[in-house]
Amino acid sequence: MTIRKLFAATISLFLFLGASQSTERPNIILCMADDLGWGDTGYNGHPVLKTPNLDRMAEQGIVFNRFYSASAVCSPTRGSCMTGRHPARYGIGGANDGHMLEEEITLAEVLKEKGYTTGHFGKWHLGTLTTKEKDSNRGKPGDSTHYAPPWEHGFDVSFSTEAKTPTWDPMKDPENPDKHYRTYYWIGEETKASENLEGDDSRVIMDRAIPFIEGAVEEEKPFFAVIWFHTPHNPVIAGKDYREMYSDLDEDHQHYYGCVTALDEQMGRLRETLSDLKVEKNTMLWFCSDNGPAAKLGGPGKEPGARQRGTTGPYRGRKGSLYEGGVRVPGLLVWPDAFPEPKTIDTACVTSDYFPTILQTLEIPLPDRPYDGISLLPVIRGTIKGRPKPIGFDFRDQLAWSDSRYKVYKPRDSDRFELYDLAEDPGESHDLAKEHSKILETMRDQLDQWREDCATSRKLKEY
Repeated sequence: MTIRKLFAATISLFLFLGASQSTERPNIILCMADDLGWGDTGYNGHPVLKTPNLDRMAEQGIVFNRFYSASAVCSPTRGSCMTGRHPARYGIGGANDGHMLEEEITLAEVLKEKGYTTGHFGKWHLGTLTTKEKDSNRGKPGDSTHYAPPWEHGFDVSFSTEAKTPTWDPMKDPENPDKHYRTYYWIGEETKASENLEGDDSRVIMDRAIPFIEGAVEEEKPFFAVIWFHTPHNPVIAGKDYREMYSDLDEDHQHYYGCVTALDEQMGRLRETLSDLKVEKNTMLWFCSDNGPAAKLGGPGKEPGARQRGTTGPYRGRKGSLYEGGVRVPGLLVWPDAFPEPKTIDTACVTSDYFPTILQTLEIPLPDRPYDGISLLPVIRGTIKGRPKPIGFDFRDQLAWSDSRYKVYKPRDSDRFELYDLAEDPGESHDLAKEHSKILETMRDQLDQWREDCATSRKLKEY
């Protein structure tokens, strides 16, 4: 029996033991922007950006004020969504680093065994998608080192890129539109998409996700759709109509704001589709970003799409930093059947929480291994106050450990640890390490224990 068949059998056993008595299984959609800052939405107070559909989600659903990406860059965060585990446990330390291991159990695999049809649309970034040709950042002929496509990790349908694409005309080089950009959309093993690849990339992605959803509803099957936009990661390019919405601003802002508004438009289109299909009430629709906004680029000599103009709002740091601005991101959930009234959650939540939350919803026991996420159902219902388990971060020689109030942070290239009271000082302006040395010591000990646990996981001792 192969490893994958063994794990499929294991998942089936868990499902058998924990199957829900209810026949009404919610549909599940995980949407994610790429490099969208906490402040890059109207509902979080941006004075210019037009995001009416995200704002409407915030008005009607659940707003997570302290929602975190599991890392300060994309690949580790994406891995956390799929597994409920910090990717330090299985070797995805940063972008283009490692891949989704065969031994990991993904949400798609669990839900597929539960009878869901599963689809991935957009940016994958958890491994290469071809071994036959040059593609994106790491795919190349004859190299299967990091080959780990979505169709080998539980997804029935894929429309996926290994990494970034331009946010407009995704297959064209923005510096030379007659040339192909260095990546492809893959729909299966060594099979590339070749049609409907022009215009806004968020629309291109949604053009594949919506028929998948329509097909699942027609077949009366619950669906799990992962929709991971490339916007607003560079190359940042917006179409003319979207740029004109911001015609009084400079070119970089027109493109950045324009492509974010284009993404927002597709979120509205998705919600309208769910409503038309009469499945919006029984659908868990999540939205977040994979990390904070990228460093500001642009100007003479820069790639035309490198127009990062995102904001972290009041928070310190940006993408790549474990200060709040690098990992605190927009977080939303709309699920009318379960939570018909809007509410705001101030408890710290993280992308690793998706996996245990969804499994508890379906009354499926967690497979036996360490998890960094928690189920958010008791948090949303108000049956627990605060977060029972701190959130750990480990990225490029930076460390952080964050509980319901305090946060320990170790900067890059330093042995010094800082301590912040996020309840009183969310902007991390006042280091309390000397004033509250006992709190710092206790949290450092917890952080050390967590890192040792992750190191044990990396040795595959739990598989």
